[in-house]
Amino acid sequence: MPLEIIRNDITKMHVDAIVNAANTSLLGGGGVDGAIHRAAGPKLLEECRTLGGCPVGEAKITKGYDLPAKYVIHTVGPIWSGGKENEPVLLAKAYGNSLALALEYKLESVAFPLISTGAYGYPKDQALKIAISVIGDFLLQHDMLVYLVVFDRGSFTLSEKLFASIEEFIDDRFVEEQPVYNNERIHDHRLLQYEKSISHEEALQPVKKAKRKLDELVDQMDETFSQMLLRLIDEKGMTDAQAYKKANIDRKLFSKIRNDMGYKPSKPTVLAFAIALQLSLDETEDLLRRAGFALSHSSKFDIIVEYFIQEANYNVFEINEALFAFDQNLLGAC
Repeated sequence: MPLEIIRNDITKMHVDAIVNAANTSLLGGGGVDGAIHRAAGPKLLEECRTLGGCPVGEAKITKGYDLPAKYVIHTVGPIWSGGKENEPVLLAKAYGNSLALALEYKLESVAFPLISTGAYGYPKDQALKIAISVIGDFLLQHDMLVYLVVFDRGSFTLSEKLFASIEEFIDDRFVEEQPVYNNERIHDHRLLQYEKSISHEEALQPVKKAKRKLDELVDQMDETFSQMLLRLIDEKGMTDAQAYKKANIDRKLFSKIRNDMGYKPSKPTVLAFAIALQLSLDETEDLLRRAGFALSHSSKFDIIVEYFIQEANYNVFEINEALFAFDQNLLGAC
């Protein structure tokens, strides 16, 4: 997937470039900056001495030396001063200028830390939102593999309000195992109605779907996942590139789907396209069925995706941010 959030040591990333959260001198420091200099060896410092420092929000590039990465992109994030010193703009510039430099050098893969969240004190949830926004917007226009690398769980913080809202949504819907009535499983949200003292007869009533023309249903009955996906892309007036970029799907994977009408995708891939196409919950279930899947309230992954669909938030990068916070697979994973 073009943007992936992972736990790792950034100095061990095998990518074209890693981004260093540096200070204005570019001569090394603590945290990520010091770790990168130690791993790269003394030649990195020698080259950095020739660069004349770097202003806040700007970026400069050096060789990677002893690192697995070919290059190091050094950028300087702002020191947090309560948001009164233009910090959000400067942090966004640090990410944007780093990506522009990677594009200029024709790099195919870049790994970022969460800039300014260490000694510079930028609130992690706010910094994460800016990182996701800037990188996500960039990837809608350009092809590149970007990693957002966090060292441990404490390095990654979703906003408390959003985390609590999703947690409540999960608690209201999550079921360990669905009971069986008359040899048929009741759909999760009808089961929840039953558990909340709605009568047995009411709980078993079919879920109302949007009415569709009979001829449309007949025409679409035998569609494969690939056929349905391509039809939906056309109906939404989207290009292939718009669809796979908004789904956080690699172009090569989309090419396989387009060229193989019997392609069997993973569930995260199906849901990524449902998000990209801004499908309703019912439409999402239809697309899932074409691939042999269904939404389940025994899966936190499914419930979190359902939460964002119900909230009409179809930003795949923000959804992946939440999925990562809850230790779930990310949308777009093969």
